[in-house]
This record gives sequence, C-alpha cells and structure tokens, in this order.
Amino acid sequence: MSSIVIFGCGNLLMGDDGFGPAVIEELHAHHDLPDSVEAVDAMTGIREYLFDYLLSEEGRPHHIIILDAVDFENRKSGELFYIESSSIPAKKIHDFSLHQFPTVNLLQELEQHTGIRVTILAAQVEYIPSEIEPGLTPSMKSAVSQACEKILHLLSNEQNEVTINDV
Repeated sequence: MSSIVIFGCGNLLMGDDGFGPAVIEELHAHHDLPDSVEAVDAMTGIREYLFDYLLSEEGRPHHIIILDAVDFENRKSGELFYIESSSIPAKKIHDFSLHQFPTVNLLQELEQHTGIRVTILAAQVEYIPSEIEPGLTPSMKSAVSQACEKILHLLSNEQNEVTINDV
C-alpha cells in the first residue's frame, strides 16, 4: 500500500497534453522514489482511481499528487503552478482532465470525506494539436524536469513532517 500516489494525467499523442505521463516516465527513469510512493501514468483515466479511493477505505493513500497540462490565461508556456481543487474554474467542474479534469466535486469529496490530501501541480501548455501529434514543446520538456524537482521537494518535506510527528 502506497501512502502517496502521484498521477500523471494526459495524452502523450496530443502534444503538450502529454506532460503528466512524461513526468511519471521521468520519475521512474531517473529518480528513486521511496517505497511508500507510487507514480502512475493515469493517461486520461484518473477518474476510476479517484472513485475507488472514495468508495473504499482499504488501500487509500493519505496524499494524492495530480500532474496535468492546463491552458489558463496569463500564464507562460511551461510555467508550473499549484491549483487548489476549489479554484478550478466553474466551466471545468464536469470535465475529465484539466482541459478535461476530474470532477471538482469528486476531488473536494476526497479531501473532505476521506481525509486524503490532494495536490494539483499544473503546467501551462504551449501547444495542443487538433490531430494526433506526439511530443512536447521545448518549454514543456523543461517543465517536466522542473516538475520532478518539485515532486521530490514535496516528498522530502512530507517525509520530514512524518519523522517530526513520529518523534
């Protein structure tokens, strides 16, 4: 059982939408994650995982980190930023990944009713093609390595909190 699960959301075949899965791939290939951390390429199917956590007490992590590409105004291509589930725009509420992100209500229910902490790390897209076109833009490739560093920092801080609280 993992106490932290990192989900990479997106489609590798659709340009910068492949950000989340690319971060997961980078984490697996170049970083040693603690045994208590699982990194999952959820592609466009994160909703099933979230429903399982909501409906079953068994096997729930205490923290979920979601990685996805977004297209928000006033952001630079490749810019990384955190999003609170409550601050996702209303027009996204019934979508499926941050261009189609999991239901805001589902994320809020996870936090409120299960105690699972939800962290959303987003990267501003530069280019999402209208047809299949694999590959990240240079700004998003740079965001992948930066996201890995942010994830490792989050994991380090969380490990320090656990150690301090256990003393």
